[in-house]
Formats: sequence, C-alpha cells, structure tokens
Amino acid sequence: MSVAPDALIRTQKSLEDVEGIVFNIQRFSLQDGPGIRTTVFLKGCPLHCLWCSNPESQNFRPEIAHRDTLCTKCGLCVNACPEEAISVEDKGISIDRKKCTNCGDCMSVCTPGVLKILGETMSAGEVFREIRKDEDFYRVSGGGVTASGGEPLVQPDFVAALFKLCQDYGIDTCIETSGCASTEALEKVLPYTSLVLYDIKLGNPESHQKWTGGSNEEVLRNLRIAVASGTPVTIRVPLIPGINDSDEELNEIAHIAIDSLKEPRKVELLPYHRFGIGKYQQLDSTA
Repeated sequence: MSVAPDALIRTQKSLEDVEGIVFNIQRFSLQDGPGIRTTVFLKGCPLHCLWCSNPESQNFRPEIAHRDTLCTKCGLCVNACPEEAISVEDKGISIDRKKCTNCGDCMSVCTPGVLKILGETMSAGEVFREIRKDEDFYRVSGGGVTASGGEPLVQPDFVAALFKLCQDYGIDTCIETSGCASTEALEKVLPYTSLVLYDIKLGNPESHQKWTGGSNEEVLRNLRIAVASGTPVTIRVPLIPGINDSDEELNEIAHIAIDSLKEPRKVELLPYHRFGIGKYQQLDSTA
C-alpha cells in the first residue's frame, strides 16, 4: 500500500518537532566513533559515576554554571535573582541549586561569559540542520553523528527521531551509552543506529553500585539485547585508577565481553583524564 505524499510530509514534520534537552553540539569530533563526527550531548543520566567528566550532563534539566575566574564580585546578579539563590563569596559566586529556577535573570546583568545556562530545549529538526552543516566531512571520512551525554537513552524519542532524520539523509548514526535505561528505550533507538558504543564500567555488581550509584543488572541485560539486534556493538571500558583497573575487575569485564559478544568484536580501553574538574566547580559541586 502506497503512502500519500501529504502523509509523508506530516511524518517528516512530526519527527522534526520531537524535542530534547541538549547541552552541547560538538563539531569535528574524532573520539566518538569512526571518522569525523558531530557529537550531540544530551542532558540527564541515572548514574552518578564519581569520575564523570561531564557533570553538567547528570541533571535532567538546564542549570546555570559560573566561571569564578571572570567574576568581578560586583553583586549585580545577587540583586537580580528573584529567588535569592545567589551569594558572593571570596572565591566568586555561589548558587543555591535548590532555590535556582534557571530563569536567567542573573545573566542579563552579568559580564558576558561569567554565567551560562547549560541545557537548551531543541527540536530534532533544529539539531539535524546543525548536523548537516558538516555532511561533506562525514562522507569523505566515513563519519556521522553521535548521540552522547549524560545517557542519551533517557531521551529515546528524541534520539530515535534525530537518527531517523539522519539515516533517511544518508548520515551514519552512533550512540554512546551506559545501557542504564529501559529495554523499551533501547529498542526505540536501535533500528536507527549504525553503531553502539557501549560502556562497561565495572563487572562486579556491588562495585558498580558503589562507584556509579546504580545497578549493572539492566546494563548487562541491554548489552545482550543490543548485540542480538545485529547492530554493531563496541564495548568501551573507561580505566579508572583504583576502581576498575585491578586484575579482578578487568577479568570480570573480559568475561562479560566474551559472554555477550559471542564472536570477535571490538573492545576499547579509554584512558582516565581529569578534564572535567573545572566543571564541578562551575556547578558548585565536587569531583
């Protein structure tokens, strides 16, 4: 049965209208899948890994960050805040996150660059148009778009819509995921995914709970589902000194990879870095 042209237009339009909360679109990425890619970072993560390099991704809603090195301590933001959530301290400003509503009134009176809202509601169509700006690079290098986070599977409708738009246009799609999401969310995204970069952080269930704040039960279940779907899966292991770099932990992870993949597939070890330390300070948090 053929589909009427106006129905196709409505379907395309509905995909473009699906919204998500994005905190960064990074062009010319070389570490998030094959070739030159555009990485779309999404807000929200059910895990709170103690080594997370993107703390701005953990909260499910937009939030204000501040750069104290640029702050003049003038106090204008304090007076502008309707919630009285801002105070000036020796190091710079401090924001009471329980009071802050992210209204942005403080930014309107502040020196540019000191305050910034991390997280913006965008439609799949808006993001797709940003992605298309570098389509020539994707085609030459074998690259494409990668959804990352945070945990992109907490926004499955948005990722599925964006990936469908990309695949219909011939752009490769990749997702970076911890697998900590519902099976329903994973199955929404997999049909439009060219490659899954799957994080396995710890094999031991107790250790996983201790260091990430969440169970690895659904992580392992979803890994099996991803592999069974036929979508290429690469397991990624972030090596964290003193947490998962012991022979015992690495052996557990190796057994997971062997049992899940069933055949030779790619496993990548990711070196630990501390590039996210400054971000914690901007969010009144600690690494």
